Amino acid sequence: MTARAAVAPPLAPKPRSARLEARISHDLHGAVKRAAEIQGRTVTDFVVDALQSAALRAIAQADHVRMSIADQEAFANALIAPGKPNAALKRAFSKANKLLMD
Repeated sequence: MTARAAVAPPLAPKPRSARLEARISHDLHGAVKRAAEIQGRTVTDFVVDALQSAALRAIAQADHVRMSIADQEAFANALIAPGKPNAALKRAFSKANKLLMD
């Protein structure tokens, strides 16, 4: 009888990450280092978190502007070609006119 060697299951590949480098002033480096120390984090963790927050904020603002333009177009189109008033709107105008006339 031969002994079998235990075979470890293959390790899952590590998720790939991208590397980002930037040249910054000594003053900014010192401020980032100090801020990371204040929060009890590494500089890398602090920078990654700050970058992620800034990126998400920029994307949200851009999406908001795009939605606002679409809303402006819809509003302009409604002004150019308004729909016919429904019964509820007619009643509201009638009540408003009665209140203003009295």
